[in-house]
Amino acid sequence: MAENTKRSVFGLNGIAGILISIVGLLVILITLMLLTIVAQRQSAVNPYDPSAIRDINNIKMISVDNKQFAFIDAKKDK
Repeated sequence: MAENTKRSVFGLNGIAGILISIVGLLVILITLMLLTIVAQRQSAVNPYDPSAIRDINNIKMISVDNKQFAFIDAKKDK
């Protein structure tokens, strides 16, 4: 067999590759955590208003009419 002479500690298969993968995973983690914080802050300011659904028996599982109950602001006057 031929000897592998292209080994390098600082190549993409070595320390540099490990550092790139760790930094990439940390960036993904931080991004997802920031998106989670933003989503929770928005839901705290604009909570879900269950009063829009007056009768639960009128809502069907698969129906186009359910869109009238979605994304209703709790702050709006009805």
